[in-house]
Amino acid sequence: MTATRWKLTLEYDGGRFVGWQRQDNGPSVQQALEEAVAQLSGERVTAQAAGRTDSGVHALGQVAHLDLEKPMNPGKLRDALNHFLRERGVAVLAAEAVSGDFHARFSATARGYLYRIINRRPPLVLERGRAWWVPRPLDADAMAQGAQHLLGRHDFTSFRASECQANSPVKTLDVLAVARTGEEIRITAAARSFLHHQMRNIAGTLKLVGEGKWHPDDVARALAARDRSAAGPTAPAAGLYLTHVRYDGDT
Repeated sequence: MTATRWKLTLEYDGGRFVGWQRQDNGPSVQQALEEAVAQLSGERVTAQAAGRTDSGVHALGQVAHLDLEKPMNPGKLRDALNHFLRERGVAVLAAEAVSGDFHARFSATARGYLYRIINRRPPLVLERGRAWWVPRPLDADAMAQGAQHLLGRHDFTSFRASECQANSPVKTLDVLAVARTGEEIRITAAARSFLHHQMRNIAGTLKLVGEGKWHPDDVARALAARDRSAAGPTAPAAGLYLTHVRYDGDT
């Protein structure tokens, strides 16, 4: 029997997991999905994701692929997997049969991220674990000005984790925007790919601008330094969301 390759769009609460990838030190999203498939079909599969999100990082539109021999239609596969994933903090939003050469990671043409900051004096209750609480007032307009220095193609060594395994620190940020709605500040970004911790390091740097500790132009100087110590701290994982992944042919 020929296996079918399935493209799955996933939503998950990163606070429940050590990250996407299987690890010995706790539950992973990959493990939860693969175990759900085994319960459904008895098959042992390996799920590949568009991005290996870290512990605590959430997803609104992660994409994974896997090969399944059991014949299924998309709606039944989605619903059956969600039955076995219930209470585990993962939901399959959509299932789509794709060609055998589709790869969730390598076929992706763009990825989008959102970083959420709740900027208020009272601590978080409902949003705890889902945003970065910053009690000190932030100037979102200044943060937006600082972000403009990072748009385009640059060497992002200053915003790259020391353990990053990417072959090159050069990336192209197609979108980087900062906007405030009430007490929430949202940093949105899109690029073909991102470096490890790039988005969290950008958020931590822009917070310094928002607090008035940095001038917006200091972001350009940090970028030019090509030195991780020249940029701001790594923002907490809880505020980061993988929002979407794009592929050729997507509308």
